[in-house]
Amino acid sequence: MKITSIKSHILRYELDRELGYSQQYYKHRTTHLVCVETDEGITGWGECFGPGNIALANKFIIENVISPMILGEDPANKEKIWHKVYNLLRDSGQKGMPVQAISGLDIALWDILGKKSKLPLYQLVGGKCNAEIAVYGYGMMLQKKPLKELIPLFEAEAEKIKSKNFKAMKMKIGLGPKEDLELVTAVRKVIGEDYKLMVDANHAYNTTDALYVGRGLDDLGVYWFEEPIAPEDYEGYKELKNKLKTNIAGGEAEFTKWGWKHLIQNRCIDIAQPEVCGLGGITEYLKVAALAQANFIPVVNHVWGSALSIAVNLHLLTAMPDMPGGLFPTKPMLEFDTTDNNIFISNLTEERFDVFDQVKNNNGFVKVLEGHGIGLNPSKNFIKKYEISK
Repeated sequence: MKITSIKSHILRYELDRELGYSQQYYKHRTTHLVCVETDEGITGWGECFGPGNIALANKFIIENVISPMILGEDPANKEKIWHKVYNLLRDSGQKGMPVQAISGLDIALWDILGKKSKLPLYQLVGGKCNAEIAVYGYGMMLQKKPLKELIPLFEAEAEKIKSKNFKAMKMKIGLGPKEDLELVTAVRKVIGEDYKLMVDANHAYNTTDALYVGRGLDDLGVYWFEEPIAPEDYEGYKELKNKLKTNIAGGEAEFTKWGWKHLIQNRCIDIAQPEVCGLGGITEYLKVAALAQANFIPVVNHVWGSALSIAVNLHLLTAMPDMPGGLFPTKPMLEFDTTDNNIFISNLTEERFDVFDQVKNNNGFVKVLEGHGIGLNPSKNFIKKYEISK
């Protein structure tokens, strides 16, 4: 079997309202799909992390830089292909967009292998360790509103997420130390003291301000404080981890096993959040997960993308063994975007994949897809409708 074509599809649509996080507001939702075709008629699909115009840069890298390197290669040789591409890009792209581009390609190669072998992805990466996966709802994005107006919006959204049977929820912060604590306090009051709550700052703070916020989160019983400071500040992460009771989570902006090596071995985080669509794909994700397991650091994958990304992560979590193991282990959770009826989740694929229904009817849990490979294939008509040309 040989690779005959590599194509990149960027899809975009306008949101009904502007949403944001600590770094920016956005009015459009974007997803970036990679399609790899073979001479045996088997097509694999992958996804690249990287929103907005970043996706345009990644599309150019995939189609004009990476594709000429590997056309004609056997897609089953994933390790060879990964290192060939990385080695040729190493001088210019050890992190960031080139690795995001490799990620989408690599996921598509795993999808091809699953379809070729007629096995679901989770069987290729270890088999079924978990019959079902708990899901947490990710919502409460920032909006261009004063705090007094934002608080009731967050309260209502928190109540809605809880009512849909999600096992936990995550909210955005990054307005400022005092404002953030007021916002989290309001949400905590609405959902109750026993419901699992996480907060995501998207590296909004320096270490001093993050300590102030973190101590407030300690008092509020927050489960984790995600990306409190810049991802490059390893020493700052280590300081926060040592001084706060709340778990420090991070890693969505870390790349490859080499980047993760420092983060994990130096005990910078309590919870690892690898982004498979960004760190280098499934081939590299498996090495990062092994590093985390070797250092007894729990893994809760970062998930922000289409139904394809969600399905890939569901396979990976299904194949994740308990760590450290026991009668009552702490199980991984699947991150799920609950904001504004995301059609890239609900309408993208030919196959039906309704996480909301499963969560509601299965007490907060979802089961892995049993089709070959990832088990989902994007609709060509959907792609045609929402694809942008530049």
